[in-house]
Amino acid sequence: MRLFNRTTRTQNLTEEGQLFYESCQKALGEIKTAESLLESGRREIRGRLRISMPVLFGRQCVAPLLRDLLQAHPHLEFDLSFNDRVIDLLDEGFDLAVRNAPLGNGAGLMMRTVAEQRMTVCASPAYLEARGMPKKVAELAAHEGVVYCRGGEPRSWTFPAEGKAAEAVLPQARLRLDDLAAIADAAAAGFGLAWLPCWLVRERVQKGELVRVLTDRPGLIFKAHAVWPQTQHVLPKLRVVIDKLANALPRIME
Repeated sequence: MRLFNRTTRTQNLTEEGQLFYESCQKALGEIKTAESLLESGRREIRGRLRISMPVLFGRQCVAPLLRDLLQAHPHLEFDLSFNDRVIDLLDEGFDLAVRNAPLGNGAGLMMRTVAEQRMTVCASPAYLEARGMPKKVAELAAHEGVVYCRGGEPRSWTFPAEGKAAEAVLPQARLRLDDLAAIADAAAAGFGLAWLPCWLVRERVQKGELVRVLTDRPGLIFKAHAVWPQTQHVLPKLRVVIDKLANALPRIME
């Protein structure tokens, strides 16, 4: 029986192949359920997990918490992957992903919010002295910005507004980057305003390298989620990671 339609460029499942694939997925789900029942009877948390996370948020916020778990559970193992693309957990064999991006339809996945990240506009003191301090969101469009850009599309800066539609603006930008840390570096060097997570610029603000702008306007909040393949029972080794992230990360990261 043919399970694949294969050419030199593409490969697709036949109808029979799709049915076989779905049956195998159910069988694997049953195996994981059985493993969960065995794991739940153990006192020690043990086993290996493959975890994907965004590069900067993962390195600065998530990885330190996972290292704490390794110290608390000597038989726990992690394979950590730092990547800003949205990975397919099922196809790529990951047990868990931390995502800041929209979740899409989330088919076959389970999700738990683990943190909320507030955005802020900031700039160097030298830039603000030269170009002036913007007082309103509408004034940002006339300023020079350092803009986050992925896939050729700059991301607009969004500001919630109580009782009405959110305001979105995109300043002039000669410098567009796909790395938040590089954007913070450029802003501190005086290349313009930047729209960044508060947790990322907190130390620079405290040192006087950056100044927060429009502090009277609440910034947009991005939710961070823990996402894992749907299963009837969550294995203890996975549960301890999800609980650690949800309990240790601040609910709103200012």
